[in-house]
Amino acid sequence: MITDRFDVNLSILFTELDLLERPAAAKAAGFDRVEFWWPFDSAVPAEADVEAFIRAIDDAGVSLVGLNFYGGDLVAGERGVLSDPDRAGQFAANIDVLCEIGERLGCRAFNALYGNRIDGVDPRAQDEAALASLVRAARDVARIGGTVLVEPVSGIPDYPLRTAADGLAVVDRVREADGADNVRLLLDLYHLVTNEDDPDVVLDERPESIGHVQIADSPGRGEPGTGRIDFVHYFAKLDEVGYTGHIGLEYKPSGASTEAFGWISR
Repeated sequence: MITDRFDVNLSILFTELDLLERPAAAKAAGFDRVEFWWPFDSAVPAEADVEAFIRAIDDAGVSLVGLNFYGGDLVAGERGVLSDPDRAGQFAANIDVLCEIGERLGCRAFNALYGNRIDGVDPRAQDEAALASLVRAARDVARIGGTVLVEPVSGIPDYPLRTAADGLAVVDRVREADGADNVRLLLDLYHLVTNEDDPDVVLDERPESIGHVQIADSPGRGEPGTGRIDFVHYFAKLDEVGYTGHIGLEYKPSGASTEAFGWISR
């Protein structure tokens, strides 16, 4: 075990392996905890595919600590479906599958990508659709003790949440609309720094609203030490504000995934 602090995102690391082989590879590399983006091609995958995914996690002896809701076609540039009024039913159906996986594997942190702005659709209508979907998601995952995460993202011009303040505004709207106390910010240091936001502001002013942390260096999205982010500072800051959750390693390794963790011991 490398450290209890970190989990490894197996949708971006160990991609040289088949998806179902990655949990065992993470365990062999010293990790007891993993996270995934939505690991299926559709919002409601075949039952056999769900069972195979759950079995791969269980057989590897790792814990799933983070899972995305269905986010659409990420390769094509989609980043979530919950703000698309025409896909509300698709998102609702996905919640049921996600909750089943979360309940069976003990996962309690679920990232709901907001969705890109759509040409010809009033942004206010998209925000209303997103609010309704997030309220529904928060209520449903609350039944298994889960938390819905809202993430600012870089590199996608049509994605409207770019700063921590953007993400927190959505978190606050859900709380005001429904009183939900299980919606939090996903603090991704790579995305915030890349968007020229200052993570120290949210760490100083709203640390209680942080539900999960992910890291990669910027620029390049490589492992720590390949860019300009001062991770020593941010790890110390997270300790200072009392963050005790996991830190997801969500970076593109500069070489083989097995060689991408030396920075931890350094």
